[in-house]
Amino acid sequence: MADDKSATDEAKKEEKKVSKEVEGLVEEISKLSVLQLSELVEALQEKLGVTAIAPVAAAPAPAASAAATSDQPASGGSDAGGAQNLVMTSAGENKIAVIKALREINQNWGLKEAKDMTEAVPVEILKGAKPEEVKEAAEKLKAAGATVELK
Repeated sequence: MADDKSATDEAKKEEKKVSKEVEGLVEEISKLSVLQLSELVEALQEKLGVTAIAPVAAAPAPAASAAATSDQPASGGSDAGGAQNLVMTSAGENKIAVIKALREINQNWGLKEAKDMTEAVPVEILKGAKPEEVKEAAEKLKAAGATVELK
């Protein structure tokens, strides 16, 4: 028991390397709920002009991408340079496998973004991508049980 107490005391001494102001902030932040922490993170990101996740140019927010897909004219893949789009039209029965596949396709997508995509179908997964990338992503999604469409 004495060893446990001394280890705890040593850990506390190591934690004390921060200023009293920072220590006070840590105390206050630790009292917040998860929802409040999320709001705090968003507010700090906005105020400081930073993001915790790298922006993803190829994949707008799920709701926005569904709207963008419906606004585009149905062209027979006339994008220059052979670029293609991949649209998920159904997530299928095994949404967990589809979420995992989505996160493999784009590792910048978090769990929430991938989950939102499975619920906001049809959703554009890849836009203006190389045919090889589109084919590989389509295979992963099909293997997970999703229905996809190449445009």
